[in-house]
Amino acid sequence: MNKLSLLLLSLVLTIAVLTISATGCAEDKTQTLTQTETAIVTTTTTVSGTTTVTETITEITIIDDLGREVTIEGIPSKIVSLAPSNTEILYALGLEDKLVGVTEFCNYPEAAMGKEKVGGFSDIDIEKIVAINPDLILAEDMHKYEVIPALERLGFTVIALVPHNFQEIMDSIILIGRVTGTEDKAQQIVDDMDKEIKAITDETDKITEAERPKVLYVIWHEPMMSVGSDTRIHELIEKAGGINIAGIAGEGYPTLSLEEIINANPQVIMVNKENYEGGDISLQFILNESRLAVVDAFAMSQIYGINADLTNRPTPRIVDAL
Repeated sequence: MNKLSLLLLSLVLTIAVLTISATGCAEDKTQTLTQTETAIVTTTTTVSGTTTVTETITEITIIDDLGREVTIEGIPSKIVSLAPSNTEILYALGLEDKLVGVTEFCNYPEAAMGKEKVGGFSDIDIEKIVAINPDLILAEDMHKYEVIPALERLGFTVIALVPHNFQEIMDSIILIGRVTGTEDKAQQIVDDMDKEIKAITDETDKITEAERPKVLYVIWHEPMMSVGSDTRIHELIEKAGGINIAGIAGEGYPTLSLEEIINANPQVIMVNKENYEGGDISLQFILNESRLAVVDAFAMSQIYGINADLTNRPTPRIVDAL
C-alpha cells in the first residue's frame, strides 16, 4: 500500500472515530437533559407593516416528585391547585391572580376561600377543571392513581408535589417558581426560610441530649397515631430541641398503645388541632384520659394543641411551626 493510500485510510478512520465520539456525546447529553430540568426557548419573528414582532415561547421540562417527566409550554396564566399546600405556595409567590381553582380545604390565606372550588382532597371534579381549562395543575401524591391520569388523558399539564421534609419543601417552592416565572421570588422565600431555621437551630443545637425533652405528637386519638422517623413533624421536633418518642416505632404514622406512651413517659405532648368546630377532639381526649395522668407531661402541665395546618402542610409556614 503506497503512502497516499495509507494517508487516505488514516483520514477515513479519523473521521469515523470523530463521528462515533460526537454521536456518543449527543446521546449522553440527551440522557442528562431528560433527568434534569431543561429550558428551551423558541423565537419566531413576524412582520406587521414596518414593525418587527418577536414572540418568545419558553418550554421547560422537569421531573416532578412522582418521577414523571413533565413539559410546561410557556408561562402559565391559569393555575389550579389540588392541595392546600400548593395553594399556600402560589400565594407566597404572588400568583393569586393566576390561581383559578382550589379545593374546599384551601383556607390559607383567607382570600383563597373565595376562589372557585374544584373538589375536596381526592374527590376532584374533573368537569369543573375542564370548564376552567387551566394551563397548569398542581397535584399531590394522593392523585397519582386516578386523578392525574384522567387529567393527562384530557390534555392537561399536571405537576405532582410530594415534599417529605424541610429541604424538599424548599425544593418544591423553587420548582413552582421556575415553571411560573417567579424564580427570584421563590429563591428569596427559601433564603428567608433558611435564615429563620438556622436562627432557631443555632440555639437548639446547644441543648444536650440529657436536656432534650421527650415529646409525643398526636395526629389522632382513635387509634393513638403519632409521627415516625421519616416525617417532617419528626424533623420539626428534633430541630426544636426535642426527642420524638415515636421515632423508634418506624416510619410513617405509627400507632401507639397507652402502655407504650406511659412507658416512654413524654415530658411534652402536642396534639393536632384543626380549624373547625370539634377540631380539638383529640386534644380533649388526651386531657381527659386518666390513665395518662402518670406521665410527666401531665405533672408539668405541658400538653398543647397545635395548629395542624402549620405542622402538616409542606409550605413556607413550616418555619412558623418550628
